[in-house]
Amino acid sequence: MKYAFSMLAIILVLPMNFVALLPLFAATDNSDNIEVGSSTSNMAVVDSSNQSEVSGNTTGNSTEAVQESTNLTPPATEAFHLPEVTVYGRADSLLGVAGAASEGTVGIEVFEYRTLSRPGEVLETVPGVIVTQHSGAGKANQFFLRGFNLDHGTDFATSINGVPVNLPTHGHGQGYSDLNFMIPELIGRVDFRKGVYYADLGDFSSAGAADIKYVDFLPQSIAQVEVGNFGYERGLFASSHHTGSGNLLYAVELFHNDGPWTEPDDYKKINGVLSYSRGNAWSGYSVNAMSYVGDWNATDQIAQRALNAVPGFGRFDSLDSSDGGDSQRHSFSAEWHRADADSATKVLLYGLYYDLDLFSNLTYFLDSPQGDQIEQEDKRGVGGLKVSHTWYGDILNRDMENTVGLQIRSDSIKNGLFQTVDRHRTDKVDYDGETISKTTRVDDVWEASLSPYVENKVQWMDKFRTVFGLRMDYYYFDVDSDLSANSGTRDDAIVSPKGSLVFGPWAKTEYYLSAGLGFHSNAGRGVTQHVDPKTGDTVEPADPLVRTKGVEIGVRTTIVKGLQSTLALWLLDMDSELVFSGDAGSTEASAPTRRYGVEWTNYYTPTKWFSLDADFSFSHAEFRETVVGEGVQGKHIPGAVDSVISTGISFHQPGERGLFSELRLRFFGPRPLTEDNSIRSGSTSLLSAKAGYNFNKNWTLSIEGFNLLDNRDHDIDYYYPSRLESEAAGPDSGGYNDIHFKSVEPIAVRAALTFRF
Repeated sequence: MKYAFSMLAIILVLPMNFVALLPLFAATDNSDNIEVGSSTSNMAVVDSSNQSEVSGNTTGNSTEAVQESTNLTPPATEAFHLPEVTVYGRADSLLGVAGAASEGTVGIEVFEYRTLSRPGEVLETVPGVIVTQHSGAGKANQFFLRGFNLDHGTDFATSINGVPVNLPTHGHGQGYSDLNFMIPELIGRVDFRKGVYYADLGDFSSAGAADIKYVDFLPQSIAQVEVGNFGYERGLFASSHHTGSGNLLYAVELFHNDGPWTEPDDYKKINGVLSYSRGNAWSGYSVNAMSYVGDWNATDQIAQRALNAVPGFGRFDSLDSSDGGDSQRHSFSAEWHRADADSATKVLLYGLYYDLDLFSNLTYFLDSPQGDQIEQEDKRGVGGLKVSHTWYGDILNRDMENTVGLQIRSDSIKNGLFQTVDRHRTDKVDYDGETISKTTRVDDVWEASLSPYVENKVQWMDKFRTVFGLRMDYYYFDVDSDLSANSGTRDDAIVSPKGSLVFGPWAKTEYYLSAGLGFHSNAGRGVTQHVDPKTGDTVEPADPLVRTKGVEIGVRTTIVKGLQSTLALWLLDMDSELVFSGDAGSTEASAPTRRYGVEWTNYYTPTKWFSLDADFSFSHAEFRETVVGEGVQGKHIPGAVDSVISTGISFHQPGERGLFSELRLRFFGPRPLTEDNSIRSGSTSLLSAKAGYNFNKNWTLSIEGFNLLDNRDHDIDYYYPSRLESEAAGPDSGGYNDIHFKSVEPIAVRAALTFRF
């Protein structure tokens, strides 16, 4: 069964399979390249090609623009063309479209003027999200949202063009999401949702989800060169052409960055994108290929006491200069859609190959006088399918939509954990004189999931509509471990009902009550594990699927001209979650948790050339029972962020030439680092700015500045035991508990010259 399922998943994503489908694709007019989604029997028009995109605008009329476009139901028998409506800014209004208060869309103009120090910060356009880094630039970012330290992506589902980025049973962390293959200039929009209220969202989405949409066509080719402090160099070429009856898009990015670290990151990467699309909103298809290769050194988090204990040691120094890694990701996907006045169908097939070797030393000399560096290996092939079909009809003369969907995914994974010195696998000796094998564990894992869902939307009255969904997820794990006690198979299934009641709009204001059940999966190695491969102790296997429960009350309004504002009160319970274990450099399951909070999101565009945004997120997180940490006990969740503020002001002169600028402040507050809250991190405030000039429709010069106040804050903080090389050791020594932090980068400037033609 295992190999049959894997072969089926691979076959599904082979390009030649689409040849057989080509006769089904309508050869329709290219000029209307927009994609159709639906909301309560009206067709919600959103971008597929970046030639037209609807979800709001920057003139204060976004609600009206959305409502006008969503009433464009296609005639059943005659040809038609849709008017072009473009969203430039953020569309938090979505009145009559959104299913919950915390749902939204970010349009293309936001990314044109946004300061981005790293690609992953695209997700900071999602209100309440913070993106940081605790290692080298080539490693996946650290994410925070709604009282979570999401590690590298756990409980936040990210996809690009519908293809999931999160990797289950990853060698470094469950749900690992590396966005370094993303090219920001190709982004048309970001659709985001939070909570467990959506039938088409499953694993990793309990806190939130974001789908990053690339454009299908660029209005002009882009040639761009960037340079900056600390060895920053970047080159980009991207172009589009009308080819036959479709659109061809291709892009290549070259990148290098050392960072401010004493041991330079020397991060080198190359990205490539190639896509072809054909059709229009109602019938069409696209095929996409992406490729990424990266290599880097890393200055991991450092012990705070090292600043005083090691002569001459500074906050940009490293305690193991051989840390780093290399990674590659190559993917192929194909999408087909068809819609008419009665129904709509969407199909997405995808496959990818991924490879990571990561070298980290987070405890320095805690276990061995030769050092504690480890290598984490992850190699996998992934195949998947997403398909949905929607019927438009009525019940009791009220508009109704019914959707059925199916999602299938198969991951064939090789995980490895090894002891290394200077990136070489080595048998080590501990402080008792016992040998530590260079191979801690090696596992071949096959993880497969099958997820059908149904959703119903009804407009019961002019001012009341409902959205109800039901999702079932079945997971199968097959683990072949080098330690036979940890081998085995296991499966699990979970059913998740969810829904929303939507009232309004009255006076351009809509009200939402949303609730639902969700889940997150645990790593396959953990669900069959009975023996700790490092200590030999007996352990309990983890539950494969863990229940999450959420509720949200919210309101969104555009009653003030030019202002889009949303307010959401939310609560999320988890039966258990993954927390960081510093001594193992990994994550492990913990006690049940509860989080609740409030989010207030505002986007104000008094004119077409000027905008203000201010997002505020406050939350409280706690274990629902007392837990024991490193010599302490309490109910606080280490790393749980309780306050996030992001605000910005942007300006651009209308027309083909003129000035543009943005000033942005991001703040995330102090966090508990221990269960009893006796040790806390500091807060972090970063001010950035971007300014530029469009000389004409072809040439643009821009300058970005980061951490303009040159704050010495921290990107991340942990509290756990470690040992410096100079510190005493012995059979009974448990190391030295301390804050371990990664410093934010100092003030930096980058300049970019862009030629569009």
